Amino acid sequence: MSEAGICKIKPEFVLPEHCREVALECVSDKDKRTLTQSDDAPPEKKQRLSKSEKKKLRGQNKSRGPTFRCNREQELCNTLINGDEAAKCERKNCQFLHDVAEYLKIKPKDIGEVCYNYDTFGECGRGLACRFGSSHITEDRHNQVNPEKVTVKPQTKNFLSHDLQVSLRKRTYNFELSENLIKFNDNNKQKKETESKTSGAVTDEDLVKLTQREKKQIDWKNKLVLSPLTTVGNLPFRRICKEFGADVTCGEMAMCSSLLQGAPQEWALVKRHHTEDIFGVQLCANNPHLLTRCGQLLQQEADIDFIDLNLGCPIELVYKEGGGCGLLRRSRVLESCVKNLSQILTIPMTVKTRTGVYNNEKLAHILAPKFRDWGVSLITIHGRSREQRYTKVADWDYIREVAQAATPLPVLGNGDILSYNDYTTAREKCPELAGVMIGRGALIKPWLFTEIKEQKLWDISSSERFDILKKYANYGLEHWGSDNKGVENTRRFMLEWLSFLHRYVPVGLLEQPPQKINERPPSYKGRDDLETLMASTAASDWVKISEMLLGPVPENFQFLPKHKANSYK
Repeated sequence: MSEAGICKIKPEFVLPEHCREVALECVSDKDKRTLTQSDDAPPEKKQRLSKSEKKKLRGQNKSRGPTFRCNREQELCNTLINGDEAAKCERKNCQFLHDVAEYLKIKPKDIGEVCYNYDTFGECGRGLACRFGSSHITEDRHNQVNPEKVTVKPQTKNFLSHDLQVSLRKRTYNFELSENLIKFNDNNKQKKETESKTSGAVTDEDLVKLTQREKKQIDWKNKLVLSPLTTVGNLPFRRICKEFGADVTCGEMAMCSSLLQGAPQEWALVKRHHTEDIFGVQLCANNPHLLTRCGQLLQQEADIDFIDLNLGCPIELVYKEGGGCGLLRRSRVLESCVKNLSQILTIPMTVKTRTGVYNNEKLAHILAPKFRDWGVSLITIHGRSREQRYTKVADWDYIREVAQAATPLPVLGNGDILSYNDYTTAREKCPELAGVMIGRGALIKPWLFTEIKEQKLWDISSSERFDILKKYANYGLEHWGSDNKGVENTRRFMLEWLSFLHRYVPVGLLEQPPQKINERPPSYKGRDDLETLMASTAASDWVKISEMLLGPVPENFQFLPKHKANSYK
């Protein structure tokens, strides 16, 4: 497979080259000022751009804020959400609206006539604030419930309770076991067992028993595992992948420091849908104290099947702090992190790593047997270094070397799988693998899991792909809510997913199927208007697709694509 190539499209679908115009609604204010400066301005007042600055305009939007901010003064207080006007808000200085009649006057027009949550579960948690409220808001302004459909079984697990949040924020949660385990292991390493004294009620004998506990087992053989995917690997997306055949799912990378502070936005990454039968949480930290505490916390407070340690995150901020790939260069800290996290858990502890930090300095084959000895249950190896990020092709020859070095520890291979052909090539090249992990391939075509299991290339139609987005929208409204905030959260994450989804090239348009993950097609039209729209690289077109499902964007809405090239249409 070439490192970077052109995806060949049948000539009748290729569009002629055209000059692309910038869509200002998808451009940051800083870039907007640069692009819209007057040609009539005197030379001394024109902004002069260096070559590096010009190149930066073609790079990434580094600071992307929220797409939309709700005005609290125009949103209904939760105490009145079901229409009980006698209910009194007990929050001091509550900024939300407390007049139901006034709220219903200024509330935006409903997006649709059918509320997915009410239609599916018999009740809508967003009540009068629901943007599909005509389904369940009565004439006397009450939130209607259909007792025949109300389900008792919770659909989602691992919520952050109020009591747990308070204990974490006030630092009253008991982490004595974690701290004593770290001290115990540190003393053992220094060969001072006879002098070892642990504080508190936990004894050395308890800790020896702890380190010798038998772990629960997961059969990884031939499993198709969905990779932890920051931002886009949210619960609604994982549900889609489960329905297409993913065997194992894992939440987005969660920062231990934020989990230990009881941050709701971080605990949202731990939530698990009941259909995720094998589910893990991926943790990122730069020291054993954070990781071990977090491992203890999650095992005691959440329903999860394994914990994965992130050793592959290439983000500069994380790397500089010594987390993600940064741990690969801190051998003593890495050993302490892995050993202590593994020993505090009775569920499997796995690691996901890259080949190393630099292209010419591969580390994974050296670390693999150490991971095995330190208590790791599974290794996932992404066949690129931190330096490569997602450029170049994944090195499956090296992945095999790591798998051989780790024997008998199970190893998953990860990188560049976008078709059943890619999957079979990887398994043939690396027979020692237990299974594969799929990341970007699932974002581009989540039906990839079905293709692999049914051993076929699926020429999926544009209407079938749109139905997937429709299902995602419904799952998003269930997960984030069907009020203004929930709708816009769903839209935002849908747009982030479309930044990958548009890269799929329909099988029937390819001269030489299957598509390769690192190949880019020329501009092309689809077999129908919807297929053409879904192939657009313009973020403004992604917004149009979202409006077909979630209604018009609100005033002051702005979506900045990660890559500035997608700001052009």
